Amino acid sequence: MKKLGALLLAFALSFSLVGCGNSSSSDDDSANTDISGTVTMDGSTSMEELVNGLAEAITEVYPNLTIEPQFTGSGTGIQSVIDGKVDIGNSSRALKDEELAEGLVENIVALDGIAIIVNSENTVTNLTTDQVIAIYTGEISNWSEVGGPDEAIVVIGREASSGTRGAFEEILGIEDECNYAQEINSTGAVVAGVQSTAGAIGYVSLEAISDATGITAVQLDSVECNTTTIADGSYTLQRPFVMATKGEVSEQSEAVQAVFTYLESDAGQELIESFGLVVPTE
Repeated sequence: MKKLGALLLAFALSFSLVGCGNSSSSDDDSANTDISGTVTMDGSTSMEELVNGLAEAITEVYPNLTIEPQFTGSGTGIQSVIDGKVDIGNSSRALKDEELAEGLVENIVALDGIAIIVNSENTVTNLTTDQVIAIYTGEISNWSEVGGPDEAIVVIGREASSGTRGAFEEILGIEDECNYAQEINSTGAVVAGVQSTAGAIGYVSLEAISDATGITAVQLDSVECNTTTIADGSYTLQRPFVMATKGEVSEQSEAVQAVFTYLESDAGQELIESFGLVVPTE
């Protein structure tokens, strides 16, 4: 996978050739703040809060730059950038080989954990990976089989085009094998479904559980889902947040390049971390 720093190398070098400035990476002094224009995005609902936060924060450095996002799911966002309908396709899963073959570049801007959530009345606080697989494929159908109450498990998942669903099923190796009781088309709706259904289980982005009540994020193989365990790799159910472009970042418009320059800056990385995400280190 291409990493964001590598993708920005040519862009960074172009600034070093046109003039001398403060060499500190902690400042945005070298950014061309006069860049203007509109950057269109479409894709993952899991990335909605990050993207909306980016759209607001980036104007502090680029006051004439506007980000116009839509949130219709990772698959739709990826197809939109392939078709040239948007500048950036936001995906909460890694790109597939056939998508890369269309000329897309996988720009990883953050790492996110996929939290397994249950209703807060449920006494189950830890599941093994094998138990999660068995629950989602229908082999286990009652909470009593995993140490919980004698209650039917209501399996909630995302719609087929969801990046969260794609990453969840791919990581667990259960693509096209899940036995869903409900397929829901947004992260918030999954949280709401688990909150309102005593026997429910669902999966959502880590950020979605930070302020949520009425749910519990269970441990996976006795490991909590948090930024520390995502960064050190001990929480295995994690995925990249991708801002896909058609071609390298350095081949995009100045406005699009500015988005990635901002995300690579200290301010951008602080923004990423403020949403409970992990900044990639490699």
